[in-house]
Amino acid sequence: MIVTSATEAVTSGRQYLPTSSLGSAGSPNQSLLPLTATVNKNDHLEVGGCDVPSLVRRFGSPLYILDEETLRRACRQYHQAFQRYYPGESLVIYASKAWNCLAVCAIVASEGLGIDVVSGGELYTALRAGMNPEVIYFHGNNKSIDELQFAVEVGCTIVVDNWLELETLARMQDALQPPTRILLRLTPGIECHTHDYIRTGHLDSKFGFDPDQLEDVFAFVSQQPALECVGLHAHIGSQIFELQPHQDLTMVMMQWMSKAATYNLPVRELDIGGGLGIRYTEQDDPPSIDEWVRVICEGVVAACETLQMPLPKLIAEPGRSLIGSACVTAYTVGSQKVIPNLRTYVTVDGGMSDNPRPITYQSIYRAVIANRMSAEMTEMVAVAGKHCESGDIVIKEARLPQTKSGDTLVVMGTGAYNYSMASNYNRLPRPAAVLVNAGEADVILKRESYQDLIQHDCLPEKLVEKG
Repeated sequence: MIVTSATEAVTSGRQYLPTSSLGSAGSPNQSLLPLTATVNKNDHLEVGGCDVPSLVRRFGSPLYILDEETLRRACRQYHQAFQRYYPGESLVIYASKAWNCLAVCAIVASEGLGIDVVSGGELYTALRAGMNPEVIYFHGNNKSIDELQFAVEVGCTIVVDNWLELETLARMQDALQPPTRILLRLTPGIECHTHDYIRTGHLDSKFGFDPDQLEDVFAFVSQQPALECVGLHAHIGSQIFELQPHQDLTMVMMQWMSKAATYNLPVRELDIGGGLGIRYTEQDDPPSIDEWVRVICEGVVAACETLQMPLPKLIAEPGRSLIGSACVTAYTVGSQKVIPNLRTYVTVDGGMSDNPRPITYQSIYRAVIANRMSAEMTEMVAVAGKHCESGDIVIKEARLPQTKSGDTLVVMGTGAYNYSMASNYNRLPRPAAVLVNAGEADVILKRESYQDLIQHDCLPEKLVEKG
């Protein structure tokens, strides 16, 4: 049996698949599974034309499975929506902290997107993947001297976050070099309903210049021939379902662009960040990519008309909504612990080292048993990780079919902040990742080995026992 809607999935007691219409034309961030997901004749979950249990047998588990079609379609929907709704120049930039590796950077580059990096390592990866430095924007609230020098040398745009960084860049530049392109990050004081750890637009934030500092900042930058301030940036948070805060942001930012122009700064770019949420459970109802872009564009156009300003180059930095729904993580079920009248724990062979979001943000996920997709969901269980930590619970309440050791359990929506936040806690090797498309699966991240775990360990000679 193939479930045709999320509502039917809940009421029928069967496992979830996206609707056929969602799979062909929907907004990827509104889908629980990748857009290519289906059930094959073996009653197995299939993603990108690849049988998921077979992928686990071939590549092992835990296994990140990234659907290339879903990622590319999200890139195109962002690009096409800006073309449709914004009469000026625009640029979509992938916030690569969501998942930064060579293959992902190469895919978004091939779709015409720029990239947002927040460290020298992310910058290096983007460059090695072939990303043009002219569309790389370097963020971060505590960039090192070496990172700033690296960014200046390759010619990317630096999003300046604080006074120390601003003054350092002003001193760093060689008189014979062209000025360093910078954006100034502003904390706009806009609240949104999301987790405290991922709200970045309110005033009590470690990021950006506060509004009462900006005129001093504009005055300083206007006197620095080594710096070319081309625009302003703000980001109000992540996993946001509301549209009004983003609309409010456009007017705040355009007002500050108007003020910056009075200091003769060549401000022409407005970077409004990202933050659009994705659907992790049936209860989540995020706006579509198209809706989010339309609100942003209409807000900027209206603000420009009110302030009688020319349209800026409009930049957006989606991360989670580009890649979050494009990936699932496949685990192998192990032991169970049944506590009568209390809880049943079903254990998988991964957990907080490959997905730290539940223990960090209390994030909620949805799972299926991929080798028995038509099985009735008869149990409410806790999906537990294998780490030596009581809080290592992948899903606290998961409605599943009766599970058995060896089942393939798939957690949905794991493309954002899973691999990128993975660790070697308990010395577990980090998982492999495969890119699936049209029945082909390519390794994009090798599974770490035990030897990889100790490759940077150093054992002083005096600790080596003499035979």
